[in-house]
Amino acid sequence: MAHELPPLPYDYNALEPFYDEETLHLHHDKHHQAYVNGLNAAEEKVAAMVKAGEFDAAKATAREMAFNGSGHVLHSLFWTNMKPGGGGEPTGDLMDEINKLYGSFAAFKGLFLATANAVQGSGWGILAYSKMNKSLVILGAEKHENLGVWGVKPILALDVWEHAYYLKYQNKRPDWTKTFMESLVNWDDVAARLAKAKG
Repeated sequence: MAHELPPLPYDYNALEPFYDEETLHLHHDKHHQAYVNGLNAAEEKVAAMVKAGEFDAAKATAREMAFNGSGHVLHSLFWTNMKPGGGGEPTGDLMDEINKLYGSFAAFKGLFLATANAVQGSGWGILAYSKMNKSLVILGAEKHENLGVWGVKPILALDVWEHAYYLKYQNKRPDWTKTFMESLVNWDDVAARLAKAKG
C-alpha cells in the first residue's frame, strides 16, 4: 500500500506568529509530499527488481529508501511535535527522565538546542528513547538518515533544514530553534511517544 502525506493536526495558520502559514504550506504540502513520493517510487523499484531478479540498482535504491523513508518518518513526527500555544516545560515521567539524565530542564534544553544548531548543512535535532539503555538520547542527524543510532525511537524532532524556517527566520537557525522550544513544542505529544516507546 502506498504511503500518504499525513494531514496536519491543526490549521495552516494555527502556529502563527511563530511558524508562518506560507512556510507551513510549502514545507508540508511540497517538501514532505516529495519525500512520500520518493519513498513510494523507491519501493516500486524494489518490487520491480525482485520481480525481474535484476539487482544492479540495489545500492542506489537503498539510498533512496533511507533518505525518503527517514524524511517521511521525521516530518510526520515533526508536525505532531508542535501545537498552538506550545512550549514551556514538560511534566510527569518525561520531566523525570530529563532530570535523571541531564540534571535539569535548562541543561537538557541547552544541549538539545546546541546539538540542533550544530548540525552541518541540513538535518534534525532529535530526542529519542533507547530501550536497550533505558534512557533518553539527544542526536543531531544530518540529512534525514545520517549519524543515527540503531534501536532508538525518536520522540521529538526539530527540523533544521533551511526550507523549514527560511521565509521567517532567514539564516538565523538559533532564532528558529529557540522559538520552537519556547513557543511551539507539544510536550504532551512527546510524553505520549515516550510512554509508547517504553512500553
